[in-house]
Formats: sequence, C-alpha cells, structure tokens
Amino acid sequence: MGMSGVVAVIILAATLVTAFISGIFGMAGGLILMGVLTATLPLAMAMILHGTIQLVSNGWRAWLIRQHISWPIVGRYLIGGVVAIGVLVFVAWRPEKRAVFLMLGAMAFIPWVPKTWFALDAAKPFQAEVLGFIAQALNTLAGVVGPVLDIFFVRTDMTRQEVVATKSTTQVIAHLTKIVFWSLPVFVGMEADLIPPWWLVVVAVPVSMLGTWLGGLVLHRMSDVAFRDWTKYLLSVIGVVYLLRGFGLI
Repeated sequence: MGMSGVVAVIILAATLVTAFISGIFGMAGGLILMGVLTATLPLAMAMILHGTIQLVSNGWRAWLIRQHISWPIVGRYLIGGVVAIGVLVFVAWRPEKRAVFLMLGAMAFIPWVPKTWFALDAAKPFQAEVLGFIAQALNTLAGVVGPVLDIFFVRTDMTRQEVVATKSTTQVIAHLTKIVFWSLPVFVGMEADLIPPWWLVVVAVPVSMLGTWLGGLVLHRMSDVAFRDWTKYLLSVIGVVYLLRGFGLI
C-alpha cells in the first residue's frame, strides 16, 4: 500500500504533538496517536506503527528519568503480562476498527470513576500482577492502555516522576508485545503492504524523542495537583471524540 505525502505529514505532526503530551502526563498522547493512525491507515499497519513509535517514546521517556523507575512493580507487572499474552495467543481474536474506537473512547473516561470504587495500588502485593494482565491484554487489542494504568497508580505514594517513569517502563513491554502480536499474521499471510514504510519509522522515531524531551521539561515545572487534574479533562475530550467515531456519528 502506498502512502501519500499528506498522510505521512499528518502522522509525523501527530507523533510530535502526542509525544509532547505523553512526556508531560505519561499517557493521553498514545491515545490520540492511536486514533489518528487508525483513521488514516489499515488497522494492522496502524497497530505496528503505533507500537514502534510508542516503544521508542516510552523507552526514551523512561530513560530520561530512569532513576525514578520502581523495578519491583515492573517485575510483578511482567508476571501478569505473560499470562495475558498466553490467553490472547490461544484465543487469536483481533478487533475491527469500530471496536478499537469504542474501546479507546471507554478507556478515556476511566479516570473519572470514583477512586473509592477501587482500592487499587500497584505498589501493594498482587496488584501489579493484575495490572500486567489487564494492561497487556487491552494494549494489544486496543493499542493503548494509559487510563487503565492510572487507576493502579493514583493511590500510590509515588511522586509524579516515579509514576511517569514506572508507567513508561511497563508500556515498553506492552508495545513490544503489540508489535509482535499484530506483525505475525502479516508475515504469515505475506501481506508486506501492511508493514509501515521503513522511512516513516526512521523519521518518526527522532520526532517522537524530541516531543518526549520537550514534554519532560514541562513535567518538571508542573505541580502534582495540576498534573492529575489536567489529565482527566484532556482524556474526557478525547473519549467523546472516539465514542462518536466508534458509533459512526463522525
């Protein structure tokens, strides 16, 4: 499948802006980028390209503030993630575009669910394992899972830097898994036209790193209260757009 210059420019611009947003909030950017890619590309290509860009974006973000990563949480997350991938491989189900938009829209409103409904804390025993299972499954099928990660971190005593660094590290694992999951059928079916153009990936990676670095500068100037409030409102706007798209209203 050929790709027009206009589509490439839209994707690269979205990559820069969304990496900047994710550099500040540790999520939301990936949710927006997934919507842009799903709207402009075949689903398999969108998933592979999004996974590649987000893998680098999250990896770079985690590296920049690596001293704040909670490795015990990451290790326990990985346990649940392995179980989830085993289930997905066994079921072998891949959603269509409409289902992806509905999942993206629903996830955007998760931060508004009263925290008293959940006593979740990724730092507590067994909860990071549950997070790993849920996050790996949703990220692989819908492309993103940032809002779900938030309900497991909002009750922790971690600073905003620790939250962003740890979530970014878990996302590196999630996006690497997504790339493999969506690439296998493409290679098995020899559908080479669904693999993103190499030149687009080469250009998108440094663009994503630049946006992440710029977002990190803003993160260090933001208070913890503003960090959490802005996240909610930003996600709500995104969620409305995706639900409307999923129901075919736009």
